Amino acid sequence: MLVAFSVTPLGAGEDVGELVAEAVRVVRASGLPNRTDAMFTTVEGEWDEVMAVIKRAADVVAERSPRVSLLIKADIRPGVTDAMTSKVETVERHLSES
Repeated sequence: MLVAFSVTPLGAGEDVGELVAEAVRVVRASGLPNRTDAMFTTVEGEWDEVMAVIKRAADVVAERSPRVSLLIKADIRPGVTDAMTSKVETVERHLSES
């Protein structure tokens, strides 16, 4: 399972980078394959473990923010591993063929 999520503190002021960093720390400490970009953090693993990490990340932000927005997009494909890398490699391969 590949899950991209974004956790956004609301009502915590204009600069939310520190709170978002706390959520990313939770993801990185999980040991699951992950990648963070400007808009989302993507995590790969089994349903229960991925969702537990996302919940902990949102909880960490909620400890210091009166409101939290959470956006989740999941690619549920049993039996597939390393999708985070292989999906990008496939697109890059097609781009190099042009």
